[in-house]
Amino acid sequence: MMEAFLKDLFAGQQYDEKNFFLIAGPCVVENEALLMEVAGKVSASCKKLDIPYIFKSSYRKANRTSSSSFTGIGDEAALQLLQTVSKKFSLPVVTDIHSAPEAVMAAGYVDVLQIPAFLCRQTELLIAAAKTGKVVNVKKGQFVSGEAMKFAVEKIKKAGNEKVMLTERGTTFGYQDLVVDYRNIPIMKAHGVPVIMDVTHSLQQPNQAAGVTGGNPEMIGTIAKSAIAAGADGIFIETHPEPSKALSDGANMLRLDKLENLLEQLIKIRKAVI
Repeated sequence: MMEAFLKDLFAGQQYDEKNFFLIAGPCVVENEALLMEVAGKVSASCKKLDIPYIFKSSYRKANRTSSSSFTGIGDEAALQLLQTVSKKFSLPVVTDIHSAPEAVMAAGYVDVLQIPAFLCRQTELLIAAAKTGKVVNVKKGQFVSGEAMKFAVEKIKKAGNEKVMLTERGTTFGYQDLVVDYRNIPIMKAHGVPVIMDVTHSLQQPNQAAGVTGGNPEMIGTIAKSAIAAGADGIFIETHPEPSKALSDGANMLRLDKLENLLEQLIKIRKAVI
């Protein structure tokens, strides 16, 4: 059964409760035209396939390898664009936050506050996000076990917010790679919250000497299919019309025109395993 808070979040969308839900969009807010193109095309695909959809884009990228990397167009401008997407396409929207003051600011514009993996242990941030009353999606740190994520859930719920989701996004494997341990999906579901697979970030190759994170996008289908088979409630995929021109995380993004076909494959797997 879908959590009650997810039913509220997806109110107005046509969906099959037995299906997975999708979080997708460009990594960072680059401009209005990009957001409208991605939201429009992904929303149309999800309506066609009865997949509940949350639009994702970061209003600011606080964690970049190089100081010369793009971080955003300005907080207020980006948040206003996310709100515009939400209203135009009647979609819930998620964005990352990095500090307690940001939680309050972003909550005025979006429906879901996302805690980046590197910050999943930051108690003040988790509590601030919880107190906004928004849905809180916590990404499992690359250095944290699925079992230990129960403490992040406890912090949010003790702050009075039951609307919690957890996201698997790979575990550090050496200095410049990640590996996905699919045991974390049922382990984190045992904490009593929906669990999402962040497909594209799990394929990052961080800490490259060039100062730009690498990626392995040809494995997107493999990671996504395996996650659905393992029981993931949701799938997280960053997508862009031209990943090679994306201003952030282009090396591991899925090209927009390939998304619908992948979703069709995932639906078949979901039906086979439920």
